[in-house]
Amino acid sequence: MESILSLIVALLAVSVGVVMAARAAKLPPLIGYLVVGVAFGPHALGVAPDTDVTLWLAEIGVVFLMFSIGVEFSLARLRAMKTLVLGLGSAQVLLTIAAVSGLSLALTPFHGMPWQASVVLGCALSMSSTAMVMRMASDRGELETAHGRPVVGVLLFQDLAVVPLMIIVPALAGVAAVSSGGSADVEMAQTLALALAKAVLVLVIMVVVGQRLVGPWLTLVARRKSQELFSLNLLLMTLGLAWVTEHLGLSLALGAFMAGMLISETEFRYQVEADIRPYRDVLMGLFFITVGMRLNLSVVMEQGWILLAVLLAYVAIKLAVIAGLARLFSIPPGPSLKAGLWLFQAGEFGFVLLDPSLIGGLLPDQVLQLVLAGMVISMLITPFVVDRSDGLVMRLARSEFLRRSLEIHRIASQAVSADKHLIICGYGRCGQNLAQLLDQEHIDYVALDLDPQRTREAAAAGHSVVFGDAARRETLMAAGIHRATSLVITYADRASATRVILAVRQLAPQLPIIVRARDDSDLTPLRDAGATEVVPEVIEGSLMLASHALALAGVPLHRVVRRVREVRDTRYGLFRGVFRGSDDDYLERVEDAIMLRTLVVPKASIMAGRPITDLGLTGLGVDIATLKRAGKRHPVAEDTLLLADDALVLRGTAEALAEAESLINAG
Repeated sequence: MESILSLIVALLAVSVGVVMAARAAKLPPLIGYLVVGVAFGPHALGVAPDTDVTLWLAEIGVVFLMFSIGVEFSLARLRAMKTLVLGLGSAQVLLTIAAVSGLSLALTPFHGMPWQASVVLGCALSMSSTAMVMRMASDRGELETAHGRPVVGVLLFQDLAVVPLMIIVPALAGVAAVSSGGSADVEMAQTLALALAKAVLVLVIMVVVGQRLVGPWLTLVARRKSQELFSLNLLLMTLGLAWVTEHLGLSLALGAFMAGMLISETEFRYQVEADIRPYRDVLMGLFFITVGMRLNLSVVMEQGWILLAVLLAYVAIKLAVIAGLARLFSIPPGPSLKAGLWLFQAGEFGFVLLDPSLIGGLLPDQVLQLVLAGMVISMLITPFVVDRSDGLVMRLARSEFLRRSLEIHRIASQAVSADKHLIICGYGRCGQNLAQLLDQEHIDYVALDLDPQRTREAAAAGHSVVFGDAARRETLMAAGIHRATSLVITYADRASATRVILAVRQLAPQLPIIVRARDDSDLTPLRDAGATEVVPEVIEGSLMLASHALALAGVPLHRVVRRVREVRDTRYGLFRGVFRGSDDDYLERVEDAIMLRTLVVPKASIMAGRPITDLGLTGLGVDIATLKRAGKRHPVAEDTLLLADDALVLRGTAEALAEAESLINAG
């Protein structure tokens, strides 16, 4: 027992450090787990020569992974994307299996494997990494783009396809192990038919009976208001149904998937996802450690050229299949190729399907080592390929280059006459409301949006909106970012907004950026990225609710306005500070109240003709809200020279403003 605990503690300790390093390098954590497995395995340091315990924990990890997929299963989402999921997704899996199996069968004289082994390889290599790709697409804000939707559709079908594949693969391995000659095909058909019949029977029973029991039971448990009791029930359902399917001759994972599906139709699915994710992520990490342990680097190094050929053949097949099928489903050439570049890698389910507990000794160790190494390398290079996918597509797809050029031309044509305009990123309801207010004030704007239908209809109605990705530098330049007065991001998506902010800061470091956010949790990350101001919608909604509640409670309107203004002063830099009026006595009672004051540079001032930095305003705690010159706003930079009659709107405390005034008036 002590040796088992020592092994697990050692694996977890090393995993913490390696995963932290992977995160710092912006690589998926599963890469770190694979590295730990390779290093600790019997073929390297030999720290874990007996992996029975970790193999068992890894199998439990697969159970929780399948359970979480079942919980996330949504018939509504499936119906909404049925063409991409059931059409493109199914075609990708079937065609990849056929292509990989066909290539393997053609090489039978070299490896001598039975045909069942070739089909198993095709099944495993048809999978892509849902965890890796979905995370990258979400972080980059590309889930709803022209290439993002087919990527999501394919991954959704792959997740569903794992269920029948986990029935088919063991059946193929079992037939190959015990059958030979003409009886093999008959026995395989019988084995598959029996396994599928069992799976369908269990699924029907679970759906018919389970649907009527799971919802009421979880409701009863939830009423006890015990997180411990709720978690115990989740574990019981997951492991209990896995135990049932295993004793029926099916896989543990199938039962876990069914348990997740039952819960997905209840109102508890989101709570369940949150509760189960820590178990899933940790145990899946152990699964990938065991995958790494099976990798023998000495075999891989001895056959490096063969490994390279295997990797190139696999990547070429996967890329050609996905890009070609996407074109058949009327997806433009550029996004089709980009979808292939996002999905060419192997996936976590590929490792699951090649697990020894499923395939036994169907694949020779030498072949298995090369395949596993190729799968690991394909996952390692994925983040780098995705980061460079735009440039690759532009080089390889001429139509994409022309489309992008036309897109930039349209944006530039829209913005060519605009000067001192505002750039709106996102033309949903919030963006359209902002545009309406700008029109009423006769302020020019250029709006960028990635929804082709919305941009087409809005442009036809005379709105200044064009299709374009605001996170691209060329798009921002075409929109006239160097002539703009400010930029507003109107959608509450931190990852996408961060990409836009970083692109803007590279081109226009001083441009004010206003960002919409959901709540306070986004304030610091977005400001650190370079946002000038962040407006959390939850706070604004609560302020409006409070305003109405206070007014209905009989609080005078001027006091309500003051209260709301005090809250905003503490949260928004741009709104901090007011020009003091006769009714602003409350400012005297607020410690370090921030105020605005307009100061005109006298002709005799010693500051006239000198740069703003000479004032030393930062040291005083004063900043310049606005600089007006000859009645017009003038951009402010560190090297801006102050001229006589310049009007400076300064923001700071009363004491700091008094010191700034004495500096400016000094003659």
